[in-house]
Amino acid sequence: MPLTLLENKMRITIISFLIFCFFSCSQKQQADLIIHNAIIYTVDSTFSNAQSFAIKDGKFIAIGTDDEILSSYNASEIIDAQGKAIYPGFIDSHCHFYGYGKGLQELNLVGTKSFDEVVQKIIDYSKTNKTEWIVGRGWDQNDWEIKEFPTRFKLDSLFPNTPIFIERIDGHAVLANKKALMSAHINMDTEISGGVVEIKNKALTGILIDNAVDLVKNSIPKPTKEEIKKALLDAQKKCFEVGLTTVDDAGLEKNIVDAMDEFQKSGELKMRIYAMLTDNKENKDYYLKNGIYKTEKLNVRSFKFYADGALGSRGACLIKSYSDKIDERGFLLSKIEHFDSMAVLMREHNFQMNTHCIGDSSARIIKNICYKTLISNSTASPAPISYRWRIEHAQVVNENDLKYFSGIIPSVQPTHATSDMYWAKDRLGPERVKYAYAYNDLLKACGMIALGTDFPVESINPFFTFYAAVARKDLKGFPKDGFQIENALSRENTLKGMTIWGAYANFEENEKGSIEVGKLADFIILDNDIMKCDIDNVPKTKVVYTFVNGEKVYEKR
Repeated sequence: MPLTLLENKMRITIISFLIFCFFSCSQKQQADLIIHNAIIYTVDSTFSNAQSFAIKDGKFIAIGTDDEILSSYNASEIIDAQGKAIYPGFIDSHCHFYGYGKGLQELNLVGTKSFDEVVQKIIDYSKTNKTEWIVGRGWDQNDWEIKEFPTRFKLDSLFPNTPIFIERIDGHAVLANKKALMSAHINMDTEISGGVVEIKNKALTGILIDNAVDLVKNSIPKPTKEEIKKALLDAQKKCFEVGLTTVDDAGLEKNIVDAMDEFQKSGELKMRIYAMLTDNKENKDYYLKNGIYKTEKLNVRSFKFYADGALGSRGACLIKSYSDKIDERGFLLSKIEHFDSMAVLMREHNFQMNTHCIGDSSARIIKNICYKTLISNSTASPAPISYRWRIEHAQVVNENDLKYFSGIIPSVQPTHATSDMYWAKDRLGPERVKYAYAYNDLLKACGMIALGTDFPVESINPFFTFYAAVARKDLKGFPKDGFQIENALSRENTLKGMTIWGAYANFEENEKGSIEVGKLADFIILDNDIMKCDIDNVPKTKVVYTFVNGEKVYEKR
């Protein structure tokens, strides 16, 4: 039957629509993933927001409004974010990623409230873990009613034939029983530079501080390759759950770096790692000869140096004596000449020098060495910031030294402030403590600040970092008005410190740290907008999705 005029018109309209759809779709660019209907914090140079982005081959290829992206791109996967907040993947600028993973297989003593509780945990652990050594970490005498270092004698009676090595929460002090001390041939005559073998009442107490810790640690059996792999993958799983996509692992042996590289290349280890090499002969012989090593997921271009110890064990090197122990100032872990010579080597070989400084004396010494090496010894007289040398922790900085951070990047851990605030004033006194954990002062001096956690010394959770930086409170909400609130960071600067400034501190700001076209598609979707919510709700925030290279590596269940 012949078609009516109306039917012909309808037919033409349908054909025209299909032709339009065909050509419209064919003109769209193909992406691998589109995410839309989101509040996207790009952390670009203008700190702009967006609604949608497209990803191809692991990188952002377009960022804009929903209409702009959906009208211009097709993708094999499209995710409606349902109005949730999206951020660049978080960077932890100072942690112990491998050590944390290894610790997940060892005795956990975090949160113990007495030495008796520590002993009971060791007993319970020994019943289900038949290991050659009992190794653990996490006790802190400052959390106990009796705020004194424990001794080995009870452990000696309970475990005469099993070596026990339990580290304080900061890793700068350890309690070892007699069997462990014997394995390292430690006796009353043992001397150590930059450390303490504690003796009381003409007997070894089992307490070892700073460089003395390694005397026993080096006697512990080395992990197998499978144990190393398990530690790395276990740590990765935990980190993805909290939105970390890059970790700066502070202090690594060459065999661990090699394992990281191998498992990244096999596709099993997807975490991006900025490796700080341990200051030892093997690392220096290999890397100073062969130079910086860089892949898409691994960056080996820095060395980690220890100027001093920790405030909690009074190993931090101070200009004046501790307020609660006037005959002690702490100590340097190496001679000044060592740091001088290492600084020259780092500059000559273009390696970043990252130095652990807790006390104001160590910070001053390293600051002076940085300036002397990077300005006076350079014919071009570059600004020190161009080398991006870092002071790790920068925990106590003398008021007169703050301005010199204009050329040195402070890499700090905000939860240290809220953990230490209960006793820091006792250690430092009311005047000196004002220049401890002075993050806003450091930011003003340098123009940027890199933020991390130092896990497993603190929790791996970056939302705790954000809360401590902005509110200056611990998870109990103490103190009500914030600890030394004048040194709180704004939310915007805190987010930058966990993303783009962390990337800059790693020489990686052109590839990560913000959501911009051409950068790696590392991002997280949260169930809470930490830039707008009540600040006390930030620690409750959960990650919904974590993406690395545009690949979903974690999904909340």
